[in-house]
This record gives sequence, structure tokens and C-alpha cells, in this order.
Amino acid sequence: MGIVKINDDLHEEVRKASSVMVRSINAQAEYWIKIGMLAETNPSMSFSQIVSEQMKHADVDIRRVMGD
Repeated sequence: MGIVKINDDLHEEVRKASSVMVRSINAQAEYWIKIGMLAETNPSMSFSQIVSEQMKHADVDIRRVMGD
């Protein structure tokens, strides 16, 4: 594990977003880092496509969640 230094303004935005997304500050930062890396390596994919692909990799069946 390492330490990542970010500026105070960005840290504050991560803190606010983490409360909305019900994640820890670290989990929110990790999520944004992962999504950013996936977006950079898959520039033709939209955010929704990236998330959908990650859900498939995790074997999430949204139909079960939605009750279909």
C-alpha cells in the first residue's frame, strides 16, 4: 500500500462524492482511478459500457436484482 498525494480541493471533492456514493474516501478515489484507467485504455467505450463490462466480469446478473 502506498500514499498518493492529491491537492486539497480534489480531496474535498472525493470526500463529498464518497458520502453520496456511500463509499469511504479511499474507496471513492480507488473507484475513480480504476474507471479512469479503464477509460484511457478503452477510449471507444462510454462510462456505461465500461461499468456494464465490469459487472459482467463480476458475474452480476442485473435481472435478478430487478426481479425479472
